[in-house]
Amino acid sequence: MSRLVIMTVGKTHSGKTTFAKDLESVLQQAIVIDQDNHAEFINSHYKKLRPIEGPNTLKFSITNAIVNYAMEQSDFHIILSNSNLNKSGRTNVLQNFHDNGFESIIVHFDLPIDLLKARVTQTQRSKAIFRSALNFLEVLERQENTIEIQPTKEEANYLFDIKDPTDTLEIIQQIKEISEFR
Repeated sequence: MSRLVIMTVGKTHSGKTTFAKDLESVLQQAIVIDQDNHAEFINSHYKKLRPIEGPNTLKFSITNAIVNYAMEQSDFHIILSNSNLNKSGRTNVLQNFHDNGFESIIVHFDLPIDLLKARVTQTQRSKAIFRSALNFLEVLERQENTIEIQPTKEEANYLFDIKDPTDTLEIIQQIKEISEFR
């Protein structure tokens, strides 16, 4: 069986986690790996080890260990649920999967910023994932002010764009069909 890696790309509150969980429920042999869970774990149990500035290398190390374990010790399709806004980071991650025989899918959440702002102001989501932000609006504003390189068809075997929340069910169905040919 050929395996898939499905990478979600998008700003906070664009629906990446919900999409990943919904996709996991319809794909046979799939697992979601979500960096927000790793950040919450670190903040709950290893707060003293978090880097004070710069990238959260501890979070990345935990994620890499889990990803490597899933790649080597399972036959699951892997759903990566995190922002993945940085093109070079996406490229490196996907190259590792390609080198290990995976086919890749990027699902890009390109929702209107007004919708995302409304979502973050009404969210009940836990803030236990934060290291330096005070709230999700601050995270969204940071993401808005960084240069986001839109994913391209050259980065993955398949690319899907979600411009409206109602697109998700159709895209989940298309990915399910792709997985059935593996």
